[in-house]
Amino acid sequence: MANESKNDSIGKTLLVVLLVCLVCSIVVAGSAVGLKSKQEEQRLLDKQSNILDVAGLLQRGMPSREIKATFADRIESRLLDLDSGEFVAGTGAAFNLTAALRSNEHSRALTSEQDLAGIRRRSNQVEIYLVRDSSGAVDKIILPIYGTGLWSMLHGFIALDADGNTVRGLSFYDHGETPGLGGEIQNPNWRAQWVGKQLFDQNGVPAIQIVKGGARRDDIHGVDGLSGATLTAKGVQNTFNFWLGELGFGPFLQKVRQGALKNG
Repeated sequence: MANESKNDSIGKTLLVVLLVCLVCSIVVAGSAVGLKSKQEEQRLLDKQSNILDVAGLLQRGMPSREIKATFADRIESRLLDLDSGEFVAGTGAAFNLTAALRSNEHSRALTSEQDLAGIRRRSNQVEIYLVRDSSGAVDKIILPIYGTGLWSMLHGFIALDADGNTVRGLSFYDHGETPGLGGEIQNPNWRAQWVGKQLFDQNGVPAIQIVKGGARRDDIHGVDGLSGATLTAKGVQNTFNFWLGELGFGPFLQKVRQGALKNG
């Protein structure tokens, strides 16, 4: 009788444990589903904030509703075919870079010679952004760039004038570089050095250079290096070398410099 009572007690305990686990799993699953839409909304807001920031349209303390309104009013999302340098019909809002990079049909593996930025694969298409002024004309172009730094993948946006050559802003919004060293890529003073620089020379060859020891004041292609962060600076340089080349935005920017966006 004692053994039966003991077994009955163990059985009830296990049943209670199982029921508690079931209830907890239901609560956790329900919370995850409930929070998913909010998380996606926050990710979109962060993305819009970063784009407005590099475009020079983000004000300090700007409320989320104003961020959304400014983005909708001034920013146009477009899907670009990198090989042809031509826009794909429709907007780029539904484009999923992660999914594209997992598909052999929608991306390509890079050889070691091609992979200057250390990204392994490149999507065939990419979402870019056109900033329009009050008259509706294209004022700036914002391009996403990413490449390997010292410790992390560097994700950023670069804003260009409608000439497809003059830098108007640069922001590496996501990285894991060492604070105070490689992390200085997000220092406002270093970012400010890029404004007004020319990405290409007169022959259309990528010419932007991060200069160790400091660039000359009259160097329209040179930006000061990062003190104590040579490898991070090299990663940024390699990122630009790739994305300004033929496998990156090179074909598109060549068309822009030839006037492709003059008619919108």
